[in-house]
Amino acid sequence: MKFAHRLIVPSLLAVLGLSACDGGGGSREGIWAAGSSTVFPFTTRVAENFSRANDFAMPRVESLGTGGGIKAFCAGIGPATPDVANASRRMKASEFDECAKNGVTEILEIKIGYDGLVVAVARSGADYDFQGADFFLGLAKEIPGGGGFIANPNTNWSQVRPGLPDVRILAYGPPPTSGTRDSWLELGMTPSAEALPAMAALAESDEDAFETRAHTLREDGLWVDSGENDNAIVQTLTRTPGSLGVFGYSFLEQNSDSVKAASVNGVYPNFETIASGDYPISRSMYVYVKKAHIGVTPGLDLFVIEYLSDAASGKGGYLQDRGLVPLPAAELAAQRQSVRARTPMTRPEE
Repeated sequence: MKFAHRLIVPSLLAVLGLSACDGGGGSREGIWAAGSSTVFPFTTRVAENFSRANDFAMPRVESLGTGGGIKAFCAGIGPATPDVANASRRMKASEFDECAKNGVTEILEIKIGYDGLVVAVARSGADYDFQGADFFLGLAKEIPGGGGFIANPNTNWSQVRPGLPDVRILAYGPPPTSGTRDSWLELGMTPSAEALPAMAALAESDEDAFETRAHTLREDGLWVDSGENDNAIVQTLTRTPGSLGVFGYSFLEQNSDSVKAASVNGVYPNFETIASGDYPISRSMYVYVKKAHIGVTPGLDLFVIEYLSDAASGKGGYLQDRGLVPLPAAELAAQRQSVRARTPMTRPEE
């Protein structure tokens, strides 16, 4: 792999202990990152600052969804594959195995901060306080009934629970390729399903059947997959009265003049409640970096340094302005140490 490299910073290269290695034929100038639509604005901002401060090509950042980004990342080593995968969830064991099968055997897993999933409505819309089984009863394809399971009959939120607004059910959210979708199913739908006695019993007796029921969203038009563009969901809420949107907290921050968040179990999403975990639908944000590309892709090492700098990811940094909830100082320091040591991630448990 041959790249034009116009600026070398030996001291920083020495700090990270990085060396060049050949990753295959062909050529590409500049860093390539792909993946999560939620992490996209964070990586884009880092790329902009990196490009201004260094004599390298402007990094290419693509929003493909977490699954799509990791798939491209795991396709192999070399300039035809991304250097960085952006992810709004941790890499799965199956994805790690796919990477290994294709020769991507040493991966740096870097936690960059936290985010929360919000359920939002246009600022002029009704106020929602979602609790217990509300998400499952409103958005699952099938719910318990008639001694088994029935097609979800609820078409209005007040049918789900009397305390909810008398507004039709219509929710726009991430597609199956998105890490945001995975997080929504795990952190939103699963605990909501467990709040129903019948579903809790199913979880005890047949975990796979429970997961299938809890993770299968409506297909009757009341849940709408809206692609990887979270900004498009925000715009849809303002054009479609009464509709709800599921997306990352950073987009709420950027669009607070037009949309507002519902509370979940009495807690509203903000920096404090997401960082503490008090807000129920909170998650970690990641970037994955190919160790084999460090020292080969011009500036990749410096790009990672910039991402983990106090100016970017630290408290009060410019990524916080974009909606990222920073890691505690000790955890951020641990991430930096892991990168300096070039410590590859271990295979995820699931």
